[in-house]
Amino acid sequence: MADATKPATTKTALPAEVFNVEVTNHELLKLAYDSYLANSRQASATTLQRGEVRGGGKKPWKQKGTGRARFGSSRNPIWRGGGIVFGPRGNENYTKRLSTTSKRVAVKQALTLAHQSNLVVIKDITTTGKTAEVVKFLDDNKLTRKTLVVVDEKTPELIRATNNIQNVLLIRANYLSVYHILNADHIVLSTKSVPAIKAWLVKEEA
Repeated sequence: MADATKPATTKTALPAEVFNVEVTNHELLKLAYDSYLANSRQASATTLQRGEVRGGGKKPWKQKGTGRARFGSSRNPIWRGGGIVFGPRGNENYTKRLSTTSKRVAVKQALTLAHQSNLVVIKDITTTGKTAEVVKFLDDNKLTRKTLVVVDEKTPELIRATNNIQNVLLIRANYLSVYHILNADHIVLSTKSVPAIKAWLVKEEA
């Protein structure tokens, strides 16, 4: 097996249909970025309404004669410890829909911007599953910050070797998103991932 400390470089050209598209503005990128975050959001916050708060069954004071306002329960929403009005219930839907065509255009725009900023390199990482091999690969190529590694297929060895590296994200070509691309300081594409990305992003336009 090849030595992981000597990454195989390639002269594979980046397809212009993906890495050299026109980016007139960043509105679509913003929509795709926000859509990814919104679709990842979980409705975990919940509050109790008036009828769900424990206690408050006894009337705080009699209806008349005290000079105070009328109250039937200490769990009234305007009381401290009372129920919450219009609070989150745990069934909120935060998803933002974006068409498949728009998503693909946004990914191509993000890859174009990354390529123009010289953040994209094509290198094959060969590993036996040892984290030290990938760490040396990153050091040798001066990939010391957030690195996005894109492959056509995830192998068990590559998954095991990258799982414990904090600044490395391993992802399949057809799962690329604007969020991952824009947040990466370096993007490492495997040789086989380039045609896979092209086939995914331009297959309906051919």
